[in-house]
Amino acid sequence: MRELRWSLLTGENDPGGQGIEHLVFDARDDGFHIDSVVVGDIDGERFGLTYHVRCDPQWRTREAQLQVVGGPMLELHGDGEGHWRDGHGLALSLIEGCIDIDIIATPFTNTLPIRRLAWTEGARQTIEVAWIALPDLQITRASQAYTCLAAGRRFRYESVGTGFTAELDVDEDGVVIDYEGIWKRT
Repeated sequence: MRELRWSLLTGENDPGGQGIEHLVFDARDDGFHIDSVVVGDIDGERFGLTYHVRCDPQWRTREAQLQVVGGPMLELHGDGEGHWRDGHGLALSLIEGCIDIDIIATPFTNTLPIRRLAWTEGARQTIEVAWIALPDLQITRASQAYTCLAAGRRFRYESVGTGFTAELDVDEDGVVIDYEGIWKRT
C-alpha cells in the first residue's frame, strides 16, 4: 500500500483554484484499489470530495464511488468492456464503450489509461472516457489522447475536444508525479 499527496499549483495552466489530494493506492490480488480525498477550489467553487476506484488486474475501471461533502453522490459499475451501470443498476448509454473515468479534480485518473494501454516511445493513442465534473458530479463523454514521450516516465495528455495539453511525469507504477503546471506530488 502506498500513500501519495499532491498539491494544486498556480501558474500558466492554473485552473483557477487551490487544493490538495491525499490518496491511498493498494495493489491486491483482485486488482487495484484507490481511496482518496480531495479538498479544493475550482473557478471559485469550494468542494470536498472523497472517492474510491477499483480496477481489475488489467487496469480496467470496474467501480467508482464519489461523494461531494454536503452534496451529490455518484456510483458507477463497469464490466471492463465499456458497459456501465449506475448505483441503481440503470445502464448508462452516454458512456458506452468507455473503459476509463477521468475525475476533473485529481491527477490520479490519468494513471488508468497510462497503465491499461500498451506503450512504446512516440506512440499516441486516442480514447473515450467518462469525464466527471465537480461539484455536481455530472458525467460527459470526452475524447482524450496520450502520447508516450519517454517509455514509462513521461506522457503528453490532450483533451481532443478543447485542445488542452499537458505533460505528465509518472513513477514506476504509472502514477502522476507532476502534471505540468497544475498538480505536483508533495
